[in-house]
Amino acid sequence: MAGTETTRRRFLLTSGAAVAGTSAAWALPGQRHSGTPSSAGPPQDAAASSPTPPGLRRAAPYGTTTLETSARLTGSGGYRRITSGPGWPLVVRPELAAAGSGRQDRRTALACFVQFTDLHVADVQSPLRSEFLRAGSPGSWRGQEALSVAGAVSLVEQVNALRGGPHTERPPAFVMSTGDNIDNHSMVELQWFLTLMSGGRITPNTGDPASYEGVQNSGLPLYWHPDAGLRDQDKARGLPRIPGYLEAAIRPVTSPGLRIPWYSTPGNHDDLPGGCLAPQDPVLADYITGARKLFSVPDADVAAFAKVLRTGDDPKSAVLKEILARNAARARTVSADERRRMFTPHEYVGAHLDPAFAGAGPIGHGYTENHLDGEQMYYTFAVAEGVIGISIDTTYRSGHFEGSLGTEQLRWLERTLAAHSAVHYDADGRPVRHAGADDAHILVFSHHHSPSMTRRPDSARTEETRHDGEELIALLSRFPNVVAWINGHSHVNHIRPHVHPTAARSFWEVNTASHVDYPQHARIIELADNHDGTLSLFTTLIESAAPHRADFGDLSAVGLASLYRELSYNAPGLAAAGMSGGVHEVMAGTPTDRNTELLVHRA
Repeated sequence: MAGTETTRRRFLLTSGAAVAGTSAAWALPGQRHSGTPSSAGPPQDAAASSPTPPGLRRAAPYGTTTLETSARLTGSGGYRRITSGPGWPLVVRPELAAAGSGRQDRRTALACFVQFTDLHVADVQSPLRSEFLRAGSPGSWRGQEALSVAGAVSLVEQVNALRGGPHTERPPAFVMSTGDNIDNHSMVELQWFLTLMSGGRITPNTGDPASYEGVQNSGLPLYWHPDAGLRDQDKARGLPRIPGYLEAAIRPVTSPGLRIPWYSTPGNHDDLPGGCLAPQDPVLADYITGARKLFSVPDADVAAFAKVLRTGDDPKSAVLKEILARNAARARTVSADERRRMFTPHEYVGAHLDPAFAGAGPIGHGYTENHLDGEQMYYTFAVAEGVIGISIDTTYRSGHFEGSLGTEQLRWLERTLAAHSAVHYDADGRPVRHAGADDAHILVFSHHHSPSMTRRPDSARTEETRHDGEELIALLSRFPNVVAWINGHSHVNHIRPHVHPTAARSFWEVNTASHVDYPQHARIIELADNHDGTLSLFTTLIESAAPHRADFGDLSAVGLASLYRELSYNAPGLAAAGMSGGVHEVMAGTPTDRNTELLVHRA
């Protein structure tokens, strides 16, 4: 839910979790440093070498990335515009292994793929959304969310335009979406997500098929009313009036679908309504498909609900259910829609296995028919020859936005790591050898990052001990062939080294920002063998294919995607949450969290 995201962003920024570790910035031949192109590098044709007009895409030899250009704020005041700026440099991070000279000439490409995370494809008219929390925290509601489908389709288009990784020239083999694919655990949102990834027509509208019935035409000045002349609180701080916005937001959009295979990892918003409420609760299940919606509640109710969201001490969502009942007379009539219903873990897996959503494959997108036998949402897959991916499920099934692993999954993960490791270390630091292991390089994928994983009991699985991020780090560090743990959830770009006294047991944690909030990034990730006892993991941020500069008069799908980005840069809650000034740089990460070469010892 939007309120929990704001709370988490504030926590991350104030706790220092978003502060990058120290590192040195080194430039490689043929790559950018300090925003300046090197004279060496892969050959470029004349069109690719020519200057890029501001706000326009061009056909670069390997696809446009933030090495070449990135969205930048311009102007001043309450609403700031976006323009094209210079690219961000490549930063070499040698904390885990020395960067040997000449490695770029010896290098062999091992893998290339793209990470999506936190798309938050949203049904913004759902009765179960709690936009009313905005009365206590302006950042508890996102004005841009009505355009989440158009924005995500533009990201798919950008990936389809990539011809190869910028450092290895290897074509991306797949996309991994690391959770919070949808926003509110709703079947219609899940169908939209699966369609945009696999291809097809999406009508991002629920309820009345002919009109919008959400907060943005409610007449309440608490919310931005883009079509109306109402002097709402967002227009007072500079957000524009855009006639026709809501009509355009619910028009059908056609996604070309990814041209490469894709995989799916679950997040808390995929598993839980609002990302933190009790799933399959009968009261909430009736409300989400029903014909009544609360647009505002008394301040005392706002404070009470916000408190339990911060603490997570209400796994049965009793406080929200009391608020819904107590304020029933204040609720407005909207069109009921059965498509908004919640789904079970079985149905989530089954939807991925539906041949209608096969797209470029694989069938199930990581899940198999075997996953239908229980509620296990973790699996392994081949990243490339000699490289194994492990997708884990870190969600609290009973209802909480934090993450954890249960003992059963932790033991499965340990067995899986051992099956692909010729040597690992036991808990006491003694080496254990496996004659039959295939000794692959290992990449682990999850939704939650290490600071957001706790040992909070899961009331849906009371018999099982939960394990936090530190325990997962300790397990991964026992296996020298673990290269990286790749995740999302924080909505902040941050890359942290997990250093072990035995150098070969160190690995990287790559945390990527959301595509619903600023900075709307995804990552190209490339793995290469330097043939000097080290590997290089390259991380390159990409934006959607939409022009940087939004045109308020262009309400086409492309224009909406540009507007989606610009509105996210102007999220009203950032200043109120104490994130003014350098917030954009903080959420995008420092240069050490953006376009990087991460050195690690080869097992």
